[in-house]
Amino acid sequence: MTTNTTTNTIAEGMEVTLNFAIMLSDGGVVDSNFETKPATFVMGDGNLLPGFEEVLVGLTVGDEQTFTLLPEKAFGQPNPNNVQSFKKDQFADVDLEPGLMLSFADANKAELPGVVKSILENEVIVDFNHPLAGETLEFKVKIVDVQPAQEQATAAN
Repeated sequence: MTTNTTTNTIAEGMEVTLNFAIMLSDGGVVDSNFETKPATFVMGDGNLLPGFEEVLVGLTVGDEQTFTLLPEKAFGQPNPNNVQSFKKDQFADVDLEPGLMLSFADANKAELPGVVKSILENEVIVDFNHPLAGETLEFKVKIVDVQPAQEQATAAN
């Protein structure tokens, strides 16, 4: 069976099905679907960060690769402005401990997760940076399928 590499090559607008694992530089697995069903997304649809998509371009069905993503290509560097201080009495109903993830609402009422960084006598320090900000990650992929995205196929008819 011969495959047409032009139609089965990952590029903008292609529907990609893959197994993936995201690992910390020490080998700890952050997320993986190698033991479950592969994920499907359309390149450029915003489901993957651009740095993750960038390394997939040009891969074809059956390719297996591991990429090192520096923080700038993954979740960015931590921003000190994303660490906020709150009065401790605002958390009267919460059993606070460092590492606890809490849900806050931003100015647009959208959910914003924050992690309790420290608890002081009268204040609580909460970090709103992505938990993987500043981390160099290993991104392992196995490409299962690559097809033209349905929206493009429908628009062409």
